[in-house]
Amino acid sequence: MIQKWQSNDINPLLKLWLESTIFAHPFIEERYWHESEPIVRNVYLPSAQTWVWEENGAVLGFVSVIDERFVGALFVSPQHLGRGIGRALLAQACAQYPDLSLEVYQKNTRAVNFYHAQGFRIEDSAWQDETHQPTWIMRWLADQTR
Repeated sequence: MIQKWQSNDINPLLKLWLESTIFAHPFIEERYWHESEPIVRNVYLPSAQTWVWEENGAVLGFVSVIDERFVGALFVSPQHLGRGIGRALLAQACAQYPDLSLEVYQKNTRAVNFYHAQGFRIEDSAWQDETHQPTWIMRWLADQTR
């Protein structure tokens, strides 16, 4: 079910990213995500190592790690939340890299709680000027005790 993404066609990832990010961030104007699509397409996804969860040829989730340290994306189709897909994808990333960090919107409590349950800990906070929203910087270390 989980495999490394090796296709040059990132359209399935972009479609899932847009649907999932709009669903997960109702406190941010949808227009912002549409305007962000080019940077996700042209910068973030091409520079990341990505693993996908596929079923019957459809991508239901993916995780992308940038610079072997930063979880730049973890998205699961809203219709398939709660099935363990996100947990499995994050475990895949953690198995590859011993020190990972990520940034998550503070208002996205479902994601904050999820990452905390997977062993990530809040290390700092930040402010996103583009969205006018506060974020948490979270980190996971392979050798830490949970």
